[in-house]
Amino acid sequence: MQSAPFELGGSEALSLDVIGQVARGHRRVTLGAQARQKIDAARAVVDRIQRGGDAAPAVYGVNTGFGFLADVRISADQIRDLQRNLIRSHAAGVGAPLPAPVVRGMLLLRAQVLVLGHSGVRLEVAELLCEMLARGVTPVVPSKGSVGASGDLAPLAHLALVVMGEGEAWVHEPGALPKGEPLPGAEALAKAGLGPIVFEAKEGISLVNGTQCMVSLGALALLEAEDAALMADAIGALSLEALKGTPRAFDPRIQAVRPHPGQAVSARNLTRLLAESGIVESHRDCGKVQDPYSLRCMPQVHGATRDALGYARQVLEREAVSATDNPLVFAAEDEMVSGGNFHGQPVALALDFAGIAAAELANIAERRIEQLVNPHLSSGLPPFLTAESGLNSGYMMAQVTAAALVSENKILAHPASVDSIPSSAGREDHVSMGVHAADKLARIVDNVRNVLAIELLCAAQGVDLRAPHQPGPALRDLMASVRARVPHLDADRPVYRDVATLRALLDDRSLLAAVRRHIELEGSAAASRSCRGTSTASAPRRRRASSSGWAGGGPTSSVCRRPASTRPACSTRTARRAAITRRGRSRSAKAIAAAPPSAACRRSTRAPSLASNASTSKAAWWRPSIRASSCSTSISRRAAACCATTAGCPTSSRSTPRCSSMRASASKRPANRW
Repeated sequence: MQSAPFELGGSEALSLDVIGQVARGHRRVTLGAQARQKIDAARAVVDRIQRGGDAAPAVYGVNTGFGFLADVRISADQIRDLQRNLIRSHAAGVGAPLPAPVVRGMLLLRAQVLVLGHSGVRLEVAELLCEMLARGVTPVVPSKGSVGASGDLAPLAHLALVVMGEGEAWVHEPGALPKGEPLPGAEALAKAGLGPIVFEAKEGISLVNGTQCMVSLGALALLEAEDAALMADAIGALSLEALKGTPRAFDPRIQAVRPHPGQAVSARNLTRLLAESGIVESHRDCGKVQDPYSLRCMPQVHGATRDALGYARQVLEREAVSATDNPLVFAAEDEMVSGGNFHGQPVALALDFAGIAAAELANIAERRIEQLVNPHLSSGLPPFLTAESGLNSGYMMAQVTAAALVSENKILAHPASVDSIPSSAGREDHVSMGVHAADKLARIVDNVRNVLAIELLCAAQGVDLRAPHQPGPALRDLMASVRARVPHLDADRPVYRDVATLRALLDDRSLLAAVRRHIELEGSAAASRSCRGTSTASAPRRRRASSSGWAGGGPTSSVCRRPASTRPACSTRTARRAAITRRGRSRSAKAIAAAPPSAACRRSTRAPSLASNASTSKAAWWRPSIRASSCSTSISRRAAACCATTAGCPTSSRSTPRCSSMRASASKRPANRW
């Protein structure tokens, strides 16, 4: 379904989302009235110089050579030859063609540069670019050949070849991928009802100076990375369910005292995803002290990726609406000025950063896969998530594939922007390698999405094995979508088909839609808008308990919620020891006594038994902690909460506090079913 046309030069900003819509053929592009006026005003400046003939002053790109040959003056009767030869000579790319959406993004972005009114082309040049988008004329642009300095010269020259009726292009439906062999440029234009343009002064160079290849390739990859960050939260939450993890580490107070916006977004997503989970309730009395970092630190790792992607989005959106031509026309002053806005360094640095950040999503996901398949780490799941392990290998090799992809990403994450190599006889002596950074980002994100598909495959299997306990509504719907296409693994079968199926579900966003039927997930764009700064004071306030638990999710606080009447008695010495252990032995007793309630020294917070205490509702043990009356009043609230929380936990071999009922409670716990 097509959205309303995007008007170049209009009121709507050219965002990454608009680039994606146009590049994928979901939106048309038109030229606004203001854009036309700016183009005409800039062209008038070039025409004035051209009318001066050989007596006109030397202006780079208008009547001079290019690069090292900038000092060579070109006669007035050779201006058209100069522009045509520039495009032909610079179309020197090699390698497989760039995907059609990337080339369509280049057409859009190049048209955007022209409508800013600093290029000096005629109106028909911008109009032809828009018509090529509308009628599905996609130039063949080789993927290799740019060093990202005087713009993406080689890729843009291949695009410009078709504008002048040369080169090759496909003609296809804008929303579909090209099929068959490409046509010669003039034939492709004619098939679409268009004609080529003979370039006049400044028009050839105005199509090749700029960063549109790296921005288009990077923008589409970044959109995929942002989508992967959303799915990493959902799939990570499913892994946490399968591994009997706790959502306690996602307490909003923890995020508020370290107010990175992406971290807060991920924590809120995870809390919503795990709301009303039967699996979480089933093991609230378990003996785990803490979850591994790959579960507990999802907000910190996923959130850092979100913030990095948000920064990259800001850079690319700024670059998309920048004048990257050279020389630039300033119509108000009737002047042309040569500069270096074509240099891709800002984009290259941002894309390298985005690649590193995206790679971390796969790094941590692979560790969760290892937790799931490793019987020493999986909280009772069978080896490699398969029955009759030994006869069956289950998902053993799925983890190996994920490890291979993660290691490949580590190689790809090496920054391209730290490299430079001089060109054009030393005139272009520092280059950005921005297209390399964009290409690496795209390859990293592709690997990330495959790793997430593998994690989803393993996590779904793990959740199946926790039956009859079920995850919350959002993840139940996610599981239903998975199981509609990929059945439970009862015996070994080729794994690659299942991975490919889940990857397709990730790509078409149907899994995300399943989750969003129940909750709204926050994405990188929201984190990006928050990057201007978030203070602790602006963090979400603690929500009040209700009869169904906290609004919007499951347990988010590690402070004991049990009524004082159900807490075991504990000694003054034990409670004081708990406070000192958690706050640091060097703190004074006065500081400890004044500390507010915080994370308990043990993970488990056991609910009171409904059989023994029928009057205690589920909501009662979710309420803010009540001072344990059985402890000495001289002990801090924090110590009392910590002491009370340890009830039901197994003994610890280290200096963690012990309550008098710990051993008895641990001995009564049923053996693990695996």
